[in-house]
Amino acid sequence: MRRLIVTGVLATLLLSGCASSPTLDAGSDRLQVVTTTGLLRDLVEQVGGDRVDVASLVPAGADPHSYEPSLRDARNVVYADVAFSNYALLEEHNVIKTLDANLTDDAVSVSLAEEAVKYAAEIIPLVENVNLDTVWLGLRVHGDGSRYGADRSSDVLLSAIAMTGPGEVYAYLTGTFGDTERYIDSGDGFDAASGYQDDTVSLPVDAHTHLSWAFTKPGVYTLTLRAQVQADDTSRPVDVGESTYTFAVGVDPSAAGKPDAVVLDQGHADLSADLDTGQLDVRYDAEGGGDHSQQRLDAGDVVIAVPATALAEIPAGGEFAFLGRPGQQVYQLAQAVLGKHVHGEIDPHLWQNVRNTMAYVNLIRDTLIGADPSGAAEYRDNAGAYLDDLEATDDYVRQTIDGIPEANRYLVSTHDAFGYLADAYGMRIGGFVTPNPATEPSLADRRKLTETIRTLGVRAVFLEPNLAARSSTLTEVAREQGITVCSIYGDTFDDQVTGYIEMMRFNADSLRSCLSP
Repeated sequence: MRRLIVTGVLATLLLSGCASSPTLDAGSDRLQVVTTTGLLRDLVEQVGGDRVDVASLVPAGADPHSYEPSLRDARNVVYADVAFSNYALLEEHNVIKTLDANLTDDAVSVSLAEEAVKYAAEIIPLVENVNLDTVWLGLRVHGDGSRYGADRSSDVLLSAIAMTGPGEVYAYLTGTFGDTERYIDSGDGFDAASGYQDDTVSLPVDAHTHLSWAFTKPGVYTLTLRAQVQADDTSRPVDVGESTYTFAVGVDPSAAGKPDAVVLDQGHADLSADLDTGQLDVRYDAEGGGDHSQQRLDAGDVVIAVPATALAEIPAGGEFAFLGRPGQQVYQLAQAVLGKHVHGEIDPHLWQNVRNTMAYVNLIRDTLIGADPSGAAEYRDNAGAYLDDLEATDDYVRQTIDGIPEANRYLVSTHDAFGYLADAYGMRIGGFVTPNPATEPSLADRRKLTETIRTLGVRAVFLEPNLAARSSTLTEVAREQGITVCSIYGDTFDDQVTGYIEMMRFNADSLRSCLSP
């Protein structure tokens, strides 16, 4: 029935003149394989050769963190014999839901990042080190939710159900091109009759997301959050718990009347739903490095500081109209990382270390052999030849980066995709230097950004071609300071770089040419 429904929808889509994309064919003699990203598609093609047809859900040039799958993508999943995802929360949640909901029961599904550790892949924590003047405040789900019947396709609903304070509070996300998406808006109240759906953030299990927070007046605020787990689209949400959080906005934190409270005024904090304990708490890393489990705090024992220096003007444009009139000032905790960005504690970009990609290839080989035993010899031969090429690529990347003076091996980008590259090849992550994504860059923002670049002492800033549009201010300031703006590839290919080995060699060459005297 699923195939009939999706095929019927696809016919409508084809008649509508939608742009063509690779499709799988249930009538083919080849093994039908779907991958989430083009990078994984390339690896499967190298191992599978002529025995496989491969389609990826996320097209070249698209961001796997934010791509929304199409009906054609769902159709490809239905016809797949084998599916490969990276996961570790790399892909947009709807990509994973499309994959898991449409795979047939006899299809094989492999999450490479998790399962490649059996093949000696090395994983590292996702490190987020953004220099902000305020606490970086996000939302988080801790635990896998198995006690609630949850899996990776499930949703955890974090809802604002009440607040107190002298003004209004908003939590919103600023997208790649300045568009905004509201998640919490006290201005129109909190509607219990609707299940608080207008003030709810949906996250996968064991995930974290970034938000901007805004407060319209100084004073002490409280915000009560409730967590629920929805195991699948047909299940009723199950209550996890609720807690109330306190904010000191533009006033001394002592005004909150909690003399023994921990004041969060720097680093990285998450308002967190713990699915293991059934409680809402705070996960806090004072250094801002991304180790969100470093310190667990009871919500009632915390005051979140929003200092007077957090005042910012509401920019012109309809996308910010919900905050007030243009030019009006609000107190703001900035989102820090531009665009929709949901992730876990493990850095999912394993392939930036070529040896991890070799583990992926071994896992892909064995999975294809299991699904198509008659092709075992061909899969082994293809994988062996490709592993030789990867071994040579690993040597090339290491030798090329070794040619950069050690003092210059400082990588600054606008995407946290290169921790594995730094760890494996002797680079240092300088940070993710971005302007405040929630407002138009001001002269003060530009001065701060200029000083940051000077302080870091970097020779070049690296931007991914598909993300360059997000970073115009960084690009302008870098050029004003005589800093080179160079390209680097993280998650996706384009028409210039079309394969994994080409990507890694390009990155090594770009780093050396831009960071060497």
